[in-house]
Amino acid sequence: MSRRTVIHYTDYKSPFAYLAVEPTYELEEEFDLEVIWRPYTLDIASFAGSVEERSEEQWRKIKYSYMDMRRFANKRNLTVKGPRRIYNATTASIGMLYAQDQGVFRLYNDSVFKRFWTHDIDLDEVDEIEGALKDAGADVSGFEAFLAGDGKTRHAAIKEEAHKHGVFGVPSYVFEDELFWGCDRIDLLKERLSA
Repeated sequence: MSRRTVIHYTDYKSPFAYLAVEPTYELEEEFDLEVIWRPYTLDIASFAGSVEERSEEQWRKIKYSYMDMRRFANKRNLTVKGPRRIYNATTASIGMLYAQDQGVFRLYNDSVFKRFWTHDIDLDEVDEIEGALKDAGADVSGFEAFLAGDGKTRHAAIKEEAHKHGVFGVPSYVFEDELFWGCDRIDLLKERLSA
């Protein structure tokens, strides 16, 4: 019998995706399954408005979301500093694919999440992402070519695949074509995995 798989869509600039990292790792051990990590780069302006054009209601929702996220982060002793600007995390997301190919995914993943939320890395700066890959043990000699070529193509294909699964945000999980969205839905996913 083949091992069960869960596809996990994530984005380094989502604080809720950051909160989901450890519980997602734990799924593999608890349920003896493989979690397939996939980058899903959010377009913040499309659902939260650009900073200049946000309504009062959008600002209230954003402020509440960060307050809520800090409550969860504090319970787990995670440092989460609010982003300094709106980031395009495509470079970091393609870096994830490169790290997977290089066999250093977890070191890269943990480092980029932690460093972004402590203001120690910019997700859209190629040299900084290349540095994170190198620190994780990757051979970065082919990263820039990957970023402009195969990585870019794979990143776009993953987003298209995610949309076919109904994904609209992160963290999202897909198990047997069933979608679970949000770090607070992991318990529902666990119930499904146990059924």
